[in-house]
Amino acid sequence: MYNSQKILAIIPARGGSKGIPHKNIMKINNKPLIAYSIEAAKESKFIDYILVSTDNIEIKNVSLNYGAKVPFLRPEEISNDTAKSIDVVLHAVEYLKNQGEEFHYVVLLQPTSPLRSFEDVDNAIEKLMGKEAESLVSMCEAAENPVLMRVIEDDKLKAFVEFKGDNLRRQDLPKFYIFNGAIYINSIEMLLKEKIFVNEATIPYVMDSKKSIDIDNMLDAKLTELILREKSDDN
Repeated sequence: MYNSQKILAIIPARGGSKGIPHKNIMKINNKPLIAYSIEAAKESKFIDYILVSTDNIEIKNVSLNYGAKVPFLRPEEISNDTAKSIDVVLHAVEYLKNQGEEFHYVVLLQPTSPLRSFEDVDNAIEKLMGKEAESLVSMCEAAENPVLMRVIEDDKLKAFVEFKGDNLRRQDLPKFYIFNGAIYINSIEMLLKEKIFVNEATIPYVMDSKKSIDIDNMLDAKLTELILREKSDDN
């Protein structure tokens, strides 16, 4: 809770995964992937309720073991490849409302972002509340600057992003940021009204690129394991 504002964390984790089978509960440094997001939410000083939305009994059991609540198995119509995250969140919010549990804000934590810390979660919440904003999204600096990119049309190069300057030295270029998928925070009122996570009034929360890995394939998983082991060795 933050200044009497109740905060719900939702971790969406369906069973099907084309890239990596059972991805959400695969072991990363000897711990199920989803456990990292559950633990970040548990260590937050502001989150009141941690809900895992899943259609899979194995994910449910792992999530319960790590302290999350799994009050339902997600319906099939919002568990397929075309299901939208906004529908998953709205379903969970509506379910809890029918159970007498109502909240002011939702923090969406994708389980594929295990390097996001509880400090990131709390700092993002504090920034949102301090700005009196309705929505926040986490971002990181883009690895490749689009000013240096080109598209090819009729076998000719064309700038992807126009830049007016004397040179194209990387250190002189403007910085660009991308969504990293780690944290989305929205007021319930906004979600019910607009049914989107990000609009023109959304504010950014910038995270370090090293903490912004979104596990999509085994290379991402191996890199994440390496970072976690290095972190463990440093401690």
